[in-house]
Amino acid sequence: MSSVTIPGVLPLNGIVIVSCEQAVAAPFATRQLAELGARVIKVERPGEGDFARRYDETVAGQSSHFVWLNRSKESIALDLKSQADVVHRLLEHADVFVQNFAPGAAERLGLGADELRERHPRLITCSISGYGPTGPYRDAKAYDLLIQSEAGLVSVTGTPDEPAKAGIPAADIGAGMYAFAGILAALYDRERTGAGTHVEISLFDALVEWMGFPLHYTAGGGSAPRRSGTSHSAIAPYGTFAAGDGTEVVVGIQNEREWVAFCGSVLELPELAADPRFDSGSRRVANRPALHAEIDAVLAELTGEQLTARLTDARIAHGRRREVADVLRHPQLAARDRWRTVDSPGGPVRALLPPITLPDRPPRMDPIPAVGEHTESILAWLDTQPDRR
Repeated sequence: MSSVTIPGVLPLNGIVIVSCEQAVAAPFATRQLAELGARVIKVERPGEGDFARRYDETVAGQSSHFVWLNRSKESIALDLKSQADVVHRLLEHADVFVQNFAPGAAERLGLGADELRERHPRLITCSISGYGPTGPYRDAKAYDLLIQSEAGLVSVTGTPDEPAKAGIPAADIGAGMYAFAGILAALYDRERTGAGTHVEISLFDALVEWMGFPLHYTAGGGSAPRRSGTSHSAIAPYGTFAAGDGTEVVVGIQNEREWVAFCGSVLELPELAADPRFDSGSRRVANRPALHAEIDAVLAELTGEQLTARLTDARIAHGRRREVADVLRHPQLAARDRWRTVDSPGGPVRALLPPITLPDRPPRMDPIPAVGEHTESILAWLDTQPDRR
């Protein structure tokens, strides 16, 4: 049986997502679904809405987190204690229900996965929590920094002198992406079985999975990878180096062939490749200070342009260490026309195209909603839908 792709029609067109969401992980997951065509109905508290709306006021008076996470959604304002029946009405016409309530809260509201599955057998439910529905940490607060700390990410991030958290909400993003992938898998599964299923995601599980290399390294070798700034705990040379004019270039040597090319074509010291201090990956790591001294002495005589040219000619992996403001002007983003403008309650804001690209089917990039902006239209839509009970 052949299938036909209709230009302009996104793969999730017609899918309805109801999400009782706030903060980062769940909104990040549902934004990906919205951009692939799903209708995402975001349930918010009346008045204040998602508390991420108030993290800061830097984007036209709005929170940078909220602007990033919530375009292309409809907002309905509901008091779940007194209006849970409206959520149940929405779920009669939904394909997916996402929630990141505190543990046990969904069940108290009659929105637990088991109860919903009985009422709506085709409904896919997705729960996003800090540590999962069982275990001693079940009820623990699960802010991103706390998860980064518990999962060990902070212990391997930073400099030898001081650990640091990742500068982005890594645990939230990880959980959001696993929720996105899990929901897509559940939708595909429903096409085959006709039945919905439950997707369970925790921030802790997501980030511990991302800690796979340090965990295996520690279990196998008995000690954890050392914090090494922009360097690599197990590879050298790997990290940021400065040319004589101050240009910072990040270099990554992955194998012995590249090491020989780096010594001969970039440093113009071919004999360094065979130096017994540096003639294997483990020896270069063990003698990193001496290695860097040799490299720094050569690079001090080069400009950033000269260094980049040598690295390019030698086919050595490299990049610029850029500040965030530099990324806003990144030539690759400009050349590929990756920036767009979307509307918001505070006015137009810049937004990046999503990473998933489908030929001839541009993603949805609709406005960022105000709290409860679509309450009346959603309720009116509900009134036109046939009762499925």
